Amino acid sequence: VNDINAYFASDLMIEKIRDLVDQLRDLEDTVKVDDVQSRLKSIREDAVRQLKDRKELFVDGENVIKFGKHHFSVNVQALDLTTVMRNDDMYLHLTGTNFFERLVDETLESTRDVWDQEVISENRDVYRAEYLASKMFEHLSESAEMSKSDYARLGEDERLSALQQFMGPRYTEAYAKGVHDLDAEKILLGLIEMDATIGLLRYDARARAAARLFWNHFCDPKQRNLMTARLKGVGTIGQLFPDVKEQAQYVAELQPLVDEFVETTGVIDSKFASQVSNYLYEELTTNDFFIIARQAIDLFDAFERHLKQNSFVGKFQESLNGVKGDPFSQFVLICDWIEAFLAAHPQHERAEDYIAELAVILMAGQPDRKHVIDGTVDKSIEGMIGSHSTIDSGVYKLNFNDFVTKLNQYESKVIPRYRDYIDIKKSVVDVARDEMRLEEFTPRVMTSFVRNRLIDETYLPLIGDNLAKQMGVVGEDKRTDLMGLLLLISPPGYGKTTLMEYVANRLGIIFMKINGPAIGHAVTSLDPEEAPNAGAREEVEKLNLALEMGDNVMIYLDDIQHCHPEFLQKFISLCDAQRKIEGVYKGKTKTYDLRGRKVCVVMAGNPYTESGEKFQIPDMLANRADIYNLGEIIGDSAEVFKLSYLENCLTSNPALNPLASRSQKDVHGVIKIAQTGSREGIELEGSYSAVEVNEMVDTMKKLMTVRDLILTVNREYIRSASQADEYRTEPPFKLQGSYRNMNRIAEKVVPIMNDKELETLILSNYENDSQTLTSDTESNMLKIKEMMNLLSETEQQRWDDIKKAFVQAVKLKGIGSDDQTAALLLQLQDFSSGLQDIKDTISGGISKMSDQSEVAPESGGETAEALRLLAEELRAYTTGSVPVDTNQPVQRVAVMHKVPRSILDVMENQFDIMRGWLKPLMDVSQANQEGVSELKSAVEKCLTSYQQLLGELEDSDDIRGSDEEE
Repeated sequence: VNDINAYFASDLMIEKIRDLVDQLRDLEDTVKVDDVQSRLKSIREDAVRQLKDRKELFVDGENVIKFGKHHFSVNVQALDLTTVMRNDDMYLHLTGTNFFERLVDETLESTRDVWDQEVISENRDVYRAEYLASKMFEHLSESAEMSKSDYARLGEDERLSALQQFMGPRYTEAYAKGVHDLDAEKILLGLIEMDATIGLLRYDARARAAARLFWNHFCDPKQRNLMTARLKGVGTIGQLFPDVKEQAQYVAELQPLVDEFVETTGVIDSKFASQVSNYLYEELTTNDFFIIARQAIDLFDAFERHLKQNSFVGKFQESLNGVKGDPFSQFVLICDWIEAFLAAHPQHERAEDYIAELAVILMAGQPDRKHVIDGTVDKSIEGMIGSHSTIDSGVYKLNFNDFVTKLNQYESKVIPRYRDYIDIKKSVVDVARDEMRLEEFTPRVMTSFVRNRLIDETYLPLIGDNLAKQMGVVGEDKRTDLMGLLLLISPPGYGKTTLMEYVANRLGIIFMKINGPAIGHAVTSLDPEEAPNAGAREEVEKLNLALEMGDNVMIYLDDIQHCHPEFLQKFISLCDAQRKIEGVYKGKTKTYDLRGRKVCVVMAGNPYTESGEKFQIPDMLANRADIYNLGEIIGDSAEVFKLSYLENCLTSNPALNPLASRSQKDVHGVIKIAQTGSREGIELEGSYSAVEVNEMVDTMKKLMTVRDLILTVNREYIRSASQADEYRTEPPFKLQGSYRNMNRIAEKVVPIMNDKELETLILSNYENDSQTLTSDTESNMLKIKEMMNLLSETEQQRWDDIKKAFVQAVKLKGIGSDDQTAALLLQLQDFSSGLQDIKDTISGGISKMSDQSEVAPESGGETAEALRLLAEELRAYTTGSVPVDTNQPVQRVAVMHKVPRSILDVMENQFDIMRGWLKPLMDVSQANQEGVSELKSAVEKCLTSYQQLLGELEDSDDIRGSDEEE
């Protein structure tokens, strides 16, 4: 860690970045300044985080990571979209996955002939070293610094060095040093040696024959004479001024004529057309005749000898005389004679290349042997290193004419098509990549993420146990019956998504996050077409894409409390040993079989939000899941759970931020000092001044106070959210105590705060949070103050009133305002509660009077006073009511509602119970006769009133009517 910090403090490149930041600040480009500084800091923090993980989690020297007791392989291949060939078709492929999708594009299909070409410099016909030698030969032909002869005179090492220097910048041609450069040097030297001796034989024999046939028999005589004169003049100018280059101009004039001749007659392949015009230019500017190759003369002699031996000279001439007026027919006929001869005499090597040249010689009669050139255009090169179809056991056969023709054709035809293919393919892949939005699937660890002790000692081992079941481990211990599901629940703000994204990042797997709120409760199918909106459709498409990938992927369903149970049921078979699921990808239904694949399914949800009935996990799915609540203490992790609040907020607090980039030992050291108040036995690895240490310790003490309250709030939030509404005795508590709340408060804590300021900070934070609760704001804030022991007398009374009113509201829940029977039952229930209070009071008084021998004489006055108060309470229940204004006229109220007999029975039972409570009172000792008499009078009055009420109900017509109906 110190080395990383030192690097970022002293490296010249980092300093250059800081200089750029200063320059941008001078230009007042604050947006870019903030962006660059943020990226630089993020890179440093990520480097520290990766170093810690590499040292503590990774197995030395291997791409293997350890979660708990399990070891997992780490994928280091970056996710990217590329193309591969499968069954002679082009497929899109996501690296590291099992995703293959056939590419269908008409423009791309038109370049199918170059699909199997991997680099621009080589295909099945052209070897990479051939292409390099050709480009170097072309370069030497045009270079003013080194000619071909200069290159040939260099030593072998110097030639190789010059060739390597030439190929260095040609990265796209993908040459392998030590292979293609050595082979190209041999080929290039052979080309230069032959080029120096063959003269115009460097043009293919078929091109020279076509040029001679065109010029002598198919070119307009007037145009031929004019062009001959012009080319002779150019040749004369060249003798005096050798640097004058006029060839391109004249070749351009000849080329249309030659192209028309080749297209009309078809005497040669069109690939030789450019050689024809170039040969004509060079021949006509230097000579008055057409040269003849030694191989053509030898073939002429053999053919003539064969005719003479078989007495066919005359017949041969007769056949030619028959087509004498048609040069093309004569040429074709002679070619037929020569082909028949070669078929009978196959010993002539490469004789087919000279058929056309021999034919034009025979058309002219006897050849002029002074025009014969003895140069050879063939050479066998040994010691070749590379591997290609043109090389046989390290031997390469070089034919100058074939080489030039092949490379010219490759340069003019194949390379442009290959470049078009690369551009088209890149465009198609870029479009597909944009549609897939691959950057969203790459897990990125949040800069604020802290791998604390809770994660190290509790969460990672638990996750490791689950992933070992879902994906398997490295080595022989890998399970073959992969199955399971990881289900994480907690209130919001506990880092469920952050934790799993971190795990996916360290494993190098794709993090396919499916957003539950975007899917919503309306989606019950994996068919995107059935989704009710674009957002839900996109999430379902992402899910199907993850299934299509089928390997090296984590399917993460977030906030599943927003999803329909029927939608979650689709994952049941995926999470058992079958590992299958039905999906729909691009309109086609498919059954995905993921057995044995590196795929894991993780779901996360918050069961404490939305209405409780919405969070429904199918029991068969829950049965297949390992379920952990990150918002509560798991097992014996209470200490590290409390510690995690402090570790996670380090990056939020300016005073503690330096600790975040240091070792965990320093973090725990500062926490221990804050807990114990002693520095004995604690050594910090980082270099901090005494002032810095004091600030960190003071801040940590205050954060521990905040942490304790946050934990209390968290427990109360979960306790309240876990209750059914009908069992509540106070309003639901909706304020949260998560890591997010801790960080929000921690960022404002400073070392010099006193207790009152810290208290105000905490209250103001929760006051802000409570504003979103609307009608629950008051009750939640009073609950917070109760937890902090900050309620005033007025607030305490208000809180008690709210709780009583809430209990009453719970009783009324579900009862309509026009339901008079239910309202009567509620009043009877209130009366029963009052009687229960009276019973408790009387029982308490009787208990105190039960043992007179132990009661002091002066206690009689206290007993009398208690009985007097009890009598007043009873009187209040029997006579108390809303005051009546005597000035108002008396109004008679007739109750038209029929009271069921069951109500009367209930009331009679109530009175019987009350008599049972009051009887012991009559048997109490006669001491304090005055108080007892007063109490007795009140009770008798109460009983008389109830008997009167029962009588009126018994005699009412409604009751009789009810009885008759029954």
